[in-house]
Amino acid sequence: MTRRTVSLVTAGAVLFVLVLVSFYAPMPYVVMSPGLTENTLGSYNGTKVIQVKGHKTYPTSGHLDLTTVSVTSPDYSPKLAEVMQAWWDNDDIVIPRDIAYPPTKSNQQVEHENQVDMTTSQDAAVAAALKQAGIPTGTAVVITAVQKDAPADGELQTGDIIRAVDGVEIDTVDAAQANILKVPPGDQVELTVERKGKQVPITLTTEPSPDDESKSRIGVELGEDFDPPFDVKITLGEEIGGPSAGTMFALAIYDTITPGELTGGRFVAGTGTITSDGKVGEIGGIQQKIAGAVGQGAEVFLVPEGDCADAAESAEADKLQLVKIRTLDDAVKALEAIDAGDASSVPSCDES
Repeated sequence: MTRRTVSLVTAGAVLFVLVLVSFYAPMPYVVMSPGLTENTLGSYNGTKVIQVKGHKTYPTSGHLDLTTVSVTSPDYSPKLAEVMQAWWDNDDIVIPRDIAYPPTKSNQQVEHENQVDMTTSQDAAVAAALKQAGIPTGTAVVITAVQKDAPADGELQTGDIIRAVDGVEIDTVDAAQANILKVPPGDQVELTVERKGKQVPITLTTEPSPDDESKSRIGVELGEDFDPPFDVKITLGEEIGGPSAGTMFALAIYDTITPGELTGGRFVAGTGTITSDGKVGEIGGIQQKIAGAVGQGAEVFLVPEGDCADAAESAEADKLQLVKIRTLDDAVKALEAIDAGDASSVPSCDES
């Protein structure tokens, strides 16, 4: 062989090896695929998902399926071939690894946060369902942590219950945050807190938020506590993590403690975070969740309003009815309308 031929053969062999290696090299991405769905009206591992004690329950039928997304684990990096396959698959999505697993947090921290989010979401789902059913829950906003050197440091304590902000009575975290944000940074805010059974007035001088200097903060972490008049237990959650099943849990609880069957025997699936006052929040991976629901036979999918644009672009969007919801009440009324044969009146993600 000539020197030129030898050079070309060698270069070709090296290129082949490089391409081969690249196909098996770990990539800085994660792959999101359709995950499991579970019927919140049914049982999981032989145990009823929604268990109620101390209150009358009613028969239910059909499905109210929570939906999930399967994400490659934090200790695994997909290969180039897997990433390319996911790009070509309509049901999968590829995102930078740092978005799914922030480099500033350990895998254990991410997992712990997901479990905390799920527990908080379940508590909010119970409160929202009872409120939707007209049952008082006694919701309270509790200080769960006070940040050092913040305006609240030395003034507020973990366990304090915030009863009012600038004279406005509150019973949700959203309401507390909204009223504090109304105060210009550097101005004072007056809080009424309950501490050891006594009402304590506290005045704090707000400071700019490090994330947005136009907004005020006092430097506390807030949670919600409530004392329902009967016991509601959700036996599914640790296997999932995260807050996105909140809306479906709330619907299942509401269906269980109120007369009539919310689904009319239909296969309904959905997603969305929930607050204790029934607001539905958007989530990630909506197209993968829709694909998973379609694969299980869902006829109706409940979509948070903020996710509707992405949901409408799903390759599976024409295979089921996409219902746009902003609140738990929206979801209940939509399902009641569908059961009454008035599906055309239900807000849809296809609407402009």
